[in-house]
Amino acid sequence: MTTRDTMELKEEVIRAQYEAALGMVLGFDHAPRLAKALMTAPVAERSPGVGVRPTFRSTVPGMASRSTARPGGVRLSERVEALGDGLVTPVQAAVLTALRRSLAIALAMGETFSAQSGLAELKKANLEGRVPEPKRLEFGELLQGEALVVLFTFANALAYLIAPHVGPGTVELGEVEEVLTDNAPLALQGALWELDQDIGALATDEAKLVAVVSAFAEALMKKVQIRAENGVRVSVFTGGSWKVEADQLTIAGFKPAKAAKGGMIAMAFKAPHEVVGNHIAKYQSLRLSKMLMAYDFERRLNPFAELGGFIFTFMGDGKPGTGKTTLIQMMAGLLNDYCKVAGYPFRYQNFSIDQIDSYQGKSGQNAKAFIDAVLDPSVIGFGTIDDIDQVAGKRGDRQSSAGQQEVTAVFMGAFAGAGTVVRGNCTFGMFSNYPENVDDALRQRAGARFLVDGPQSREDYIDILSLLLGKNHAIPVGDHQLFAAQEIRKAVTASFEGYSKPHEDGLLKVWDKVSGEIGTLDTLAKLGAYLKAIQQADDRFTGRAIKNITDAVKVRAMDFELPDEWMEKPDVFLFKGYDEKLAMIKGLMTPITVEMVIQEINRYADSEFRYADKSDEAAIEAMVRDFGRTEEAKRRYLEGKK
Repeated sequence: MTTRDTMELKEEVIRAQYEAALGMVLGFDHAPRLAKALMTAPVAERSPGVGVRPTFRSTVPGMASRSTARPGGVRLSERVEALGDGLVTPVQAAVLTALRRSLAIALAMGETFSAQSGLAELKKANLEGRVPEPKRLEFGELLQGEALVVLFTFANALAYLIAPHVGPGTVELGEVEEVLTDNAPLALQGALWELDQDIGALATDEAKLVAVVSAFAEALMKKVQIRAENGVRVSVFTGGSWKVEADQLTIAGFKPAKAAKGGMIAMAFKAPHEVVGNHIAKYQSLRLSKMLMAYDFERRLNPFAELGGFIFTFMGDGKPGTGKTTLIQMMAGLLNDYCKVAGYPFRYQNFSIDQIDSYQGKSGQNAKAFIDAVLDPSVIGFGTIDDIDQVAGKRGDRQSSAGQQEVTAVFMGAFAGAGTVVRGNCTFGMFSNYPENVDDALRQRAGARFLVDGPQSREDYIDILSLLLGKNHAIPVGDHQLFAAQEIRKAVTASFEGYSKPHEDGLLKVWDKVSGEIGTLDTLAKLGAYLKAIQQADDRFTGRAIKNITDAVKVRAMDFELPDEWMEKPDVFLFKGYDEKLAMIKGLMTPITVEMVIQEINRYADSEFRYADKSDEAAIEAMVRDFGRTEEAKRRYLEGKK
């Protein structure tokens, strides 16, 4: 891993470039050399009566005024403002501010590069006409190097600064073509000309405007990275690191900076040791957090998704107070910390009952926006649906509102629909105290089941008492080793072995009957017979259930935790190429065993029988109450007739 001494790119140096940067945003002339124009006409004139700001006359040589009307004139500020109704909106202001700030940072970085590489002296000598012949080649190469540095820094800063405003929508721009490397000013003008063309052709509203700017910045970075591979005289830039304190932006060579999209997460994170009990759920959450970090942003795919061991959706169920919220806080905290170390953008979203709207179609729109935000392939995403039994309605249930039915339809399509693509950059967790009230088809779209049963053993209760009491006491612990029972590997092994036989009475009867007839379940034929017997006992046990079981078995085949070092030192794993990550993960895989398959069948089927039993019992109790009310009503009616 290369160690860099990070220097500060001072704010006063950046602000000294604001006037030049603003001049480029307001207007300049450029004749394209490599790209073809998408927009042949200049920006449309404003309607009569719509005011404009005072004309700006740039003091930068070569920059035209804002009012230029020639076909080659680039007026980004007018292009952006033309999307509105005459008043600059907050989104438009954010885009223009990001453009000016990015240009100023790029120009400041160019000055720094020029000073440290010796280009500044050669520029001075060139103005005086005294560059010696042996230095002319070096001068040209340094000018090209400065152009690459300035272009990449501009794109890098722009992508970073615009990231918090990016929504779920995307646009396809293709390759950036107008990449000129004669000198830094011309390079920026060429890039801004092409950005202006893209905005004019593709930005039909503010959301598309932000998407176009973000996509352009990403595309420009990729193009400059490729050019820089063969570039010369850029070692000053590639070997150094600079930080812009005001933006918390780090410029480290031709490496993109990642910005968190969606703002800070307002949540009290929990450490793993603060989750007492819930051993299997905690273990799977820990592993899933590390699985997500294996996502490759270049390939937009996760090796675990390719190998078949990735958990895209899961259901966490348990009684009230057993620790579902704590699990969410733990997993979100782990992902937040891992992403900070790697410099990856992390987005957490929760969908709750307050997003069910009385207006027709609005609840579905809210659910779709939630799904799109988490699915965004440019972030590591974690989406939770707390109390899903209240949020998503059962189909055919007359007590479910139209909004709840809309949400159910959106979730079913997103989690296992024809257009569902699992990239491995995000996961969705559905949590409920009453999973039996969740629509059967939606519940079966949860690929994994996390039974959140809280503390169970004597040791668990001692540990949670000590944890919640805090340290403001002198009560002795007694004959107990605190948190020893929470040692995850030991506890998980015992929990999995506990599913060598079913737990639920209904499933246990099926198990005893099948094993009594065909003996030990040690072949695929016998396992298939067991599955068929389960289906005969509960016709909701369909092919989707088998898929969920086999997915869980594949996860067990990867029954390993990615080493902590891989998360703490990004160069060891996270920054490797996709193929290297895939090979490293394959090296840790274990073969599938009969015991794994039996345990996962029993774990999944146990949950279905548990839900069915609860659902049936709840329905029976409701009918009993209804009969009781009917009888009481009859009694009172007859008494009133006397």
